[in-house]
Amino acid sequence: MTDAIRIPERSGTAFRLPKGATLEVIDPMGVQVSDLLAFNADDVGEAISSGRTFDYAETIYLTTGHTLYSNRSRPMLEIVADDVGRHDFLLTPCSYDTFRHFYPDKPLHRGCFGNLAEALAPYGVTEDMIPCAFNCFMNVPVNGETGKLEVLPPISKAGDKIVFRAAMDLVIGLTACSAYSSNGGSFKPIDYRVLP
Repeated sequence: MTDAIRIPERSGTAFRLPKGATLEVIDPMGVQVSDLLAFNADDVGEAISSGRTFDYAETIYLTTGHTLYSNRSRPMLEIVADDVGRHDFLLTPCSYDTFRHFYPDKPLHRGCFGNLAEALAPYGVTEDMIPCAFNCFMNVPVNGETGKLEVLPPISKAGDKIVFRAAMDLVIGLTACSAYSSNGGSFKPIDYRVLP
Protein backbone atom coordinates (compact mmCIF):
# COMPACT_ATOMS: atom_id res chain seq x y z
CA MET A 1 0.00 0.00 0.00
CA THR A 2 1.38 3.39 -1.01
CA ASP A 3 1.76 5.91 1.81
CA ALA A 4 -0.77 8.72 1.84
CA ILE A 5 0.41 12.22 0.96
CA ARG A 6 -0.76 15.03 3.24
CA ILE A 7 -2.10 18.38 2.01
CA PRO A 8 -1.65 20.86 4.88
CA GLU A 9 -4.66 22.83 6.08
CA ARG A 10 -5.79 25.68 3.81
CA SER A 11 -3.48 24.66 0.95
CA GLY A 12 -3.60 22.70 -2.30
CA THR A 13 -1.63 20.62 -4.77
CA ALA A 14 -1.79 19.29 -8.33
CA PHE A 15 -0.50 16.06 -9.89
CA ARG A 16 -0.97 13.75 -12.85
CA LEU A 17 -3.29 10.75 -12.52
CA PRO A 18 -2.89 8.16 -15.28
CA LYS A 19 -5.85 6.42 -16.89
CA GLY A 20 -6.89 3.40 -14.84
CA ALA A 21 -5.20 4.61 -11.65
CA THR A 22 -7.14 4.97 -8.42
CA LEU A 23 -7.23 8.13 -6.32
CA GLU A 24 -8.22 7.95 -2.66
CA VAL A 25 -9.16 11.27 -1.03
CA ILE A 26 -9.07 10.83 2.74
CA ASP A 27 -10.35 13.02 5.57
CA PRO A 28 -7.80 12.06 8.25
CA MET A 29 -9.32 13.99 11.15
CA GLY A 30 -12.97 14.31 10.09
CA VAL A 31 -15.22 17.26 9.19
CA GLN A 32 -12.91 18.62 6.44
CA VAL A 33 -13.73 19.42 2.80
CA SER A 34 -11.42 18.84 -0.17
CA ASP A 35 -12.04 20.61 -3.50
CA LEU A 36 -11.17 18.37 -6.46
CA LEU A 37 -10.63 19.46 -10.07
CA ALA A 38 -9.76 17.29 -13.08
CA PHE A 39 -8.41 18.25 -16.50
CA ASN A 40 -7.52 16.14 -19.53
CA ALA A 41 -3.73 15.80 -19.22
CA ASP A 42 -3.34 16.08 -23.01
CA ASP A 43 -5.67 19.07 -23.43
CA VAL A 44 -6.49 21.12 -20.33
CA GLY A 45 -9.33 22.79 -22.22
CA GLU A 46 -11.29 19.67 -21.29
CA ALA A 47 -12.28 19.95 -17.63
CA ILE A 48 -14.61 18.44 -15.08
CA SER A 49 -18.19 19.70 -15.48
CA SER A 50 -20.88 19.77 -12.81
CA GLY A 51 -23.56 20.51 -15.40
CA ARG A 52 -22.72 17.56 -17.64
CA THR A 53 -22.37 15.29 -14.61
CA PHE A 54 -25.73 16.26 -13.10
CA ASP A 55 -27.38 15.90 -16.50
CA TYR A 56 -26.21 12.31 -17.00
CA ALA A 57 -26.51 11.21 -13.34
CA GLU A 58 -29.99 12.80 -12.98
CA THR A 59 -29.14 13.67 -9.38
CA ILE A 60 -27.06 16.25 -7.52
CA TYR A 61 -26.09 13.72 -4.83
CA LEU A 62 -23.18 11.79 -6.32
CA THR A 63 -21.68 8.69 -4.75
CA THR A 64 -20.46 5.15 -5.53
CA GLY A 65 -21.38 4.13 -9.07
CA HIS A 66 -21.59 7.65 -10.46
CA THR A 67 -19.22 9.11 -13.06
CA LEU A 68 -17.88 12.67 -13.17
CA TYR A 69 -18.00 13.95 -16.77
CA SER A 70 -16.05 16.58 -18.67
CA ASN A 71 -17.36 19.65 -20.48
CA ARG A 72 -17.06 17.47 -23.61
CA SER A 73 -19.37 14.79 -22.16
CA ARG A 74 -16.59 12.26 -21.66
CA PRO A 75 -16.07 10.26 -18.46
CA MET A 76 -13.19 11.57 -16.35
CA LEU A 77 -13.53 9.95 -12.93
CA GLU A 78 -15.65 7.05 -11.70
CA ILE A 79 -16.56 6.93 -8.01
CA VAL A 80 -15.72 3.37 -7.00
CA ALA A 81 -16.08 3.64 -3.20
CA ASP A 82 -17.48 6.23 -0.81
CA ASP A 83 -17.57 6.09 2.99
CA VAL A 84 -19.55 9.32 3.35
CA GLY A 85 -22.15 9.58 0.57
CA ARG A 86 -22.54 13.36 0.86
CA HIS A 87 -20.48 15.67 -1.33
CA ASP A 88 -21.14 18.91 -3.19
CA PHE A 89 -20.81 19.78 -6.89
CA LEU A 90 -22.86 23.00 -6.82
CA LEU A 91 -20.62 25.57 -5.14
CA THR A 92 -17.53 27.22 -6.56
CA PRO A 93 -14.11 27.07 -4.85
CA CYS A 94 -13.79 29.64 -2.06
CA SER A 95 -11.75 32.73 -2.90
CA TYR A 96 -10.91 36.28 -1.80
CA ASP A 97 -14.36 37.25 -3.11
CA THR A 98 -16.03 34.47 -1.11
CA PHE A 99 -14.36 35.70 2.06
CA ARG A 100 -15.42 39.31 1.39
CA HIS A 101 -19.03 38.17 0.83
CA PHE A 102 -19.54 35.57 3.56
CA TYR A 103 -16.86 36.37 6.16
CA PRO A 104 -16.37 40.17 6.13
CA ASP A 105 -15.19 40.09 9.76
CA LYS A 106 -12.53 37.43 9.10
CA PRO A 107 -9.04 37.83 7.59
CA LEU A 108 -9.03 37.54 3.79
CA HIS A 109 -7.73 34.27 2.36
CA ARG A 110 -7.19 33.27 -1.27
CA GLY A 111 -9.06 30.07 -0.50
CA CYS A 112 -9.27 26.95 -2.64
CA PHE A 113 -9.50 29.03 -5.81
CA GLY A 114 -6.15 30.69 -5.19
CA ASN A 115 -4.55 27.46 -4.02
CA LEU A 116 -5.81 25.58 -7.09
CA ALA A 117 -4.73 28.37 -9.46
CA GLU A 118 -1.19 28.30 -8.09
CA ALA A 119 -0.94 24.49 -8.08
CA LEU A 120 -2.37 24.07 -11.60
CA ALA A 121 -0.46 26.93 -13.28
CA PRO A 122 2.52 24.70 -14.20
CA TYR A 123 0.11 22.50 -16.17
CA GLY A 124 -1.17 25.42 -18.26
CA VAL A 125 -4.40 26.00 -16.33
CA THR A 126 -5.22 29.69 -15.87
CA GLU A 127 -7.64 31.20 -13.34
CA ASP A 128 -10.36 31.63 -15.96
CA MET A 129 -10.20 27.90 -16.71
CA ILE A 130 -11.08 26.83 -13.16
CA PRO A 131 -14.63 25.40 -13.05
CA CYS A 132 -16.83 24.37 -10.13
CA ALA A 133 -14.95 21.78 -8.12
CA PHE A 134 -16.24 18.44 -6.89
CA ASN A 135 -16.20 19.25 -3.17
CA CYS A 136 -15.40 15.98 -1.43
CA PHE A 137 -17.18 15.66 1.95
CA MET A 138 -18.92 19.05 1.64
CA ASN A 139 -22.43 18.94 3.10
CA VAL A 140 -24.81 21.20 1.13
CA PRO A 141 -28.45 20.17 1.58
CA VAL A 142 -30.96 21.71 -0.83
CA ASN A 143 -34.53 22.55 0.17
CA GLY A 144 -36.71 20.69 -2.34
CA GLU A 145 -39.45 23.31 -2.21
CA THR A 146 -37.52 26.59 -2.27
CA GLY A 147 -34.17 25.52 -3.74
CA LYS A 148 -32.43 27.24 -0.82
CA LEU A 149 -28.90 25.97 -0.17
CA GLU A 150 -27.37 25.52 3.26
CA VAL A 151 -23.72 24.82 4.06
CA LEU A 152 -23.47 22.50 7.07
CA PRO A 153 -20.43 20.80 8.62
CA PRO A 154 -19.33 17.65 6.78
CA ILE A 155 -20.58 14.35 8.13
CA SER A 156 -17.21 12.71 7.38
CA LYS A 157 -15.42 11.06 10.29
CA ALA A 158 -11.68 10.60 10.81
CA GLY A 159 -10.34 8.21 8.16
CA ASP A 160 -13.35 8.38 5.84
CA LYS A 161 -12.51 8.42 2.15
CA ILE A 162 -13.91 8.64 -1.36
CA VAL A 163 -12.20 6.64 -4.11
CA PHE A 164 -12.07 7.51 -7.82
CA ARG A 165 -10.80 5.65 -10.89
CA ALA A 166 -9.40 7.74 -13.74
CA ALA A 167 -11.16 7.19 -17.06
CA MET A 168 -8.48 9.15 -18.96
CA ASP A 169 -5.04 10.61 -18.27
CA LEU A 170 -5.73 13.52 -15.93
CA VAL A 171 -4.24 16.46 -14.13
CA ILE A 172 -5.83 16.65 -10.69
CA GLY A 173 -6.08 19.70 -8.44
CA LEU A 174 -6.84 18.95 -4.79
CA THR A 175 -7.16 21.11 -1.67
CA ALA A 176 -7.71 21.14 2.04
CA CYS A 177 -10.54 23.70 2.03
CA SER A 178 -10.14 27.12 3.59
CA ALA A 179 -13.75 28.27 4.18
CA TYR A 180 -15.14 28.47 7.71
CA SER A 181 -18.69 27.17 7.19
CA SER A 182 -17.64 24.33 4.90
CA ASN A 183 -15.46 22.76 7.58
CA GLY A 184 -17.47 23.37 10.74
CA GLY A 185 -15.35 26.40 11.68
CA SER A 186 -11.92 24.77 11.84
CA PHE A 187 -9.27 23.78 9.29
CA LYS A 188 -7.55 20.43 9.00
CA PRO A 189 -5.39 18.60 6.45
CA ILE A 190 -6.49 16.24 3.69
CA ASP A 191 -4.65 13.06 2.72
CA TYR A 192 -4.61 11.41 -0.68
CA ARG A 193 -3.18 8.24 -2.14
CA VAL A 194 -2.67 7.21 -5.78
CA LEU A 195 -2.73 3.50 -6.57
CA PRO A 196 -1.94 1.98 -9.99
